[in-house]
Order: sequence, then structure tokens, then C-alpha cells
Amino acid sequence: MGAVKICTAMEDGSSEIPSSSLTVDHTLSLPEMTPRIIELCKDIFKKWSKLDNSHFSVETVSGGITNLLLKVSVREENGSVVDLTIRLYGPNTEYVINRERELQAIRYLSAAGFGAKLLGVFGNGMVQSFINARTLVPSDMSQPKLAAEIAKQLRRFHQVEIPGSKEPQLWKDILKFFQKASTLLFDDSEKQTKYETISFDEVYAEVVELKELTDRLNAPVVFAHNDLLSGNLMHNEEDEKLYFIDFEYGSYNYRGFDIGNHFNEYAGYDCDYSLYPSKDEQYHFFRHYLEPENPLEVSDKDLEALYIETNTYMLASHLYWALWALIQAKMSPIDFEYLGYFFLRYDEYKKQKETCFSLAQSYLSRSDTGQCSSL
Repeated sequence: MGAVKICTAMEDGSSEIPSSSLTVDHTLSLPEMTPRIIELCKDIFKKWSKLDNSHFSVETVSGGITNLLLKVSVREENGSVVDLTIRLYGPNTEYVINRERELQAIRYLSAAGFGAKLLGVFGNGMVQSFINARTLVPSDMSQPKLAAEIAKQLRRFHQVEIPGSKEPQLWKDILKFFQKASTLLFDDSEKQTKYETISFDEVYAEVVELKELTDRLNAPVVFAHNDLLSGNLMHNEEDEKLYFIDFEYGSYNYRGFDIGNHFNEYAGYDCDYSLYPSKDEQYHFFRHYLEPENPLEVSDKDLEALYIETNTYMLASHLYWALWALIQAKMSPIDFEYLGYFFLRYDEYKKQKETCFSLAQSYLSRSDTGQCSSL
């Protein structure tokens, strides 16, 4: 039960992250969970091992559709208060998340100034520094000032170097999800009936066709967040500081996928795609992404290229999360209509496909003949 140490090599030396083998049952109510959380904190941080439990307070920060976030406040012997964030992984998320990849990346991203500092890990989660900021809601992301700041930060995020393979993971992940999602069996007969209406031959054909098109775009490969929804953005209004958090889906990937996926998240979990950013809103974002210091100097040619790239990979985002949702529908105990989410995402993919394919094919044909100009 005692804490052990995990060594993670960094370019500037090595550092140790305290670790515990303890796990926390996420299904417990907060009052039931609190003693276990306190035990966990004492196990990881030995300086608190002798503190009375009354020195600890635990509250829920948010419950996403894959994780539970808790805030722990610790009143030390000298009276000072330390705030921590504890993230409990959702059960069975190992089917869709590479935790080893996440833990490696978080060290380098933290060193580059992104997210909360990693303070410890345990059996089914991690402990991080507490960020005193407000979690955004979908409508925040379309505000011009915040959109510009998100774009600038995303450019900087994409410039972080993470050791290891730089092979883009998008299609590997989609095919991995497909293999799992296409062979499910639900205990609930109503879910099974709905699941059986899905044509996986059709879905696979769409994956192949879209991959062939995106391959022709030669999009840059960057270390991508891959899940930049409003819940993973925090903003401190007083300091005017924006934070990216939650890097569990992070990997090397195509630039256009990360941006297109972010734009899809303007719709929120309700999938109100009338909120998808207009071309003018996208160009505002692109200008601040491509030239943070001189956004008005971005050429029409560069804006068009990124517009095509983003709105083609936006389709891949729908396929990715649609297949992800099917796996979650089977594996996750979290109360969310995952099966319905598959249909919302896949139907939107089909609705947008013709327009996006046409734009990309027209652009590519003009590129081949050297006739590209602004749309």
C-alpha cells in the first residue's frame, strides 16, 4: 500500500513522480468516497500522512463523460491550504485511451506551460495541481477574443516536441475503434436492436474513402490534443489566462484533425451543428493560428489551404467519435446516451460529406494545375 516512485526521464534530467497502488471506486457517493481520497493523498504525499482527516475537504469539480474530477483542499500544520485536483479515470477507458502515452506526454506539455502540473499517479487516476479558472462552455469558444487566444495557444501546443514515434495515430485509432465497435453484443435488447441497424460495411467504406482523400492533402503532423472541447479549456478572467487541460487523447496527428475536431465541439454534447463556425469565424481563428503576432498578414492562399484541410478532417472527427461512442455504449457505466451519440455524429458526417468532399476535390484539382486562388 505504500507509495512507490515512478521515474520519468526528461531532456533536462530525470524526476520522480510519487505513485500509489490504491484505486478509488468512482461509483461511490462523494461522502463514501472522501475517506478513500484522503487515504490516497496520505499514501502519495507522506508529509500529510499524520494529518487528521479533518484537515482534508473533497468536492466534485465536474463529471465528464469519461472522467470524474475532484478538488481536494488540504490544511497543513502551519495553517496554509494546498489545493489539488484528482482525476479518476472512467472505467474501461483503457479500450480507447493509451494511458502510457498520456503520462509521457503530460510531463513535456506541463514543462511547456500547458495544463496542470502532474503531482502523482495512482491505480485509476492522477493527482495534479489545481487550476483556479472557469471551465468554458461551448458558446464561449465562438467569442472572437477567446477564439483568437485558443488559436494562438493551439499553435504553441502543436510546436511541443514529445519523444518517441511521430507517426500520426488518426487512422490507426479509427480502425482500432472500428474493429471493437463492429463486434459488440448488448445485453439490453433495445440497444442491440438499434445497434443492428448500423451497416458496418458502409462505415468501413466511408473510412477508406475519407482516408484516401485526406492523404492527398499532405497535412502537417503535429502533437495534437485531439479532444479540445469546451470542458478541456479553462479561463481565468482576472489574469486573462487560458488553459488547455486533459491530454488523455493526445498523440501525434494531423493538424487539420485537431482544428476540425475543435470546431465540431462548438456544437456541444447536444450536437447542435448550427453552431459550427462560419467561414468568417474560421478565418479569424486561422489568422491567429498561422500568424499570432500579425494575423492580418496571412495570405488568402494560406487561409484557403487551411480551410480545406480543416473541413476535410472535420469529417474524420465525426467518424472517430461515432465509433468511440459505440465502444463506450457497451463498456461505460456513465449515464450518457452513447448509442444515440453515434447516430448524431455519423448522421452529421453523412450530411456534410458531399459539400466537404466537393470542396477538397475542387481545391486539389486546382492545386494540381497550379490554379489555386482564394475561395
